[in-house]
Amino acid sequence: MSAATSVSGPTLSAPQFRKIADLLYHDSGIVLTEAKRSLLIARLNKRLRALNLADYGAYCSHLDGPDAATERRHLLSALTTNVTAFFRENHHFRSMAVDVLPPMIREARQGRRLRLWSAACSSGEEAYSIAITLLEAFPEAAQKDVLILATDIDPLMVERAKSGLYGADAMQPVPPALRDKYFATIDAGFEALPAMRRLMRFAELNLHHSWPFTGHFDVIFCRNAAIYFDGPARQRLWHHFGQALVPGGSLYIGHSERLDGSACPYFEIAGTTHYRRNDLPIPALPA
Repeated sequence: MSAATSVSGPTLSAPQFRKIADLLYHDSGIVLTEAKRSLLIARLNKRLRALNLADYGAYCSHLDGPDAATERRHLLSALTTNVTAFFRENHHFRSMAVDVLPPMIREARQGRRLRLWSAACSSGEEAYSIAITLLEAFPEAAQKDVLILATDIDPLMVERAKSGLYGADAMQPVPPALRDKYFATIDAGFEALPAMRRLMRFAELNLHHSWPFTGHFDVIFCRNAAIYFDGPARQRLWHHFGQALVPGGSLYIGHSERLDGSACPYFEIAGTTHYRRNDLPIPALPA
């Protein structure tokens, strides 16, 4: 495919591709390689039609115009891949239930705070799976100092997750007994019940920008997000997760991901793509 070829519709030149790829990397840390050109065109052609723009030259100008900030959010939504499911990689939830949560719950019952984070929550299935797992082990969690934070870079996904609404197909992985316990049946499918949702907070968050919290987490899930980052961005992310975890806290990452770089000395392997934070202090990364 030549530098200015498109799948269909307007053509995308090499400089235009580079401009869009650089903006995406700056805003999100996501690396858009030449191999993703067809994907970019297929997804952004919809934006051109929505904006009534004739070509990518006009779109690049729009990205420099007065509505640039808004459009860059749309660009991000268009180019992020949101693949998730309830209890995806279920061994992580079994590990959390059997090995990780019991001592934390004992301490939480005595007044200790408990914080869990779904750091790339997409449409929310992971976060609700965490909540179900926690409540099965700790039914009175809502009466204690317990919070599940669910964040994503895509504001459209955050709103979907916050709604707690899922169709029958999405609910297939949830055992019927748990589905009926934690979700109400509605015309459109299922809706997460308040007893679960009161534990949860949803927010838009860019993992490569400053994080607006200073407290530490006991459990962090960040699965199948770092695969879109280059080496330096990925290693900074692991380092920051290490700083955000309490000693003994757990980090769960995706099945095709591996912890690497400067954060490695501060983690121990606790299971399949499950890492436990050790007691070593983590220095700040060089500026």
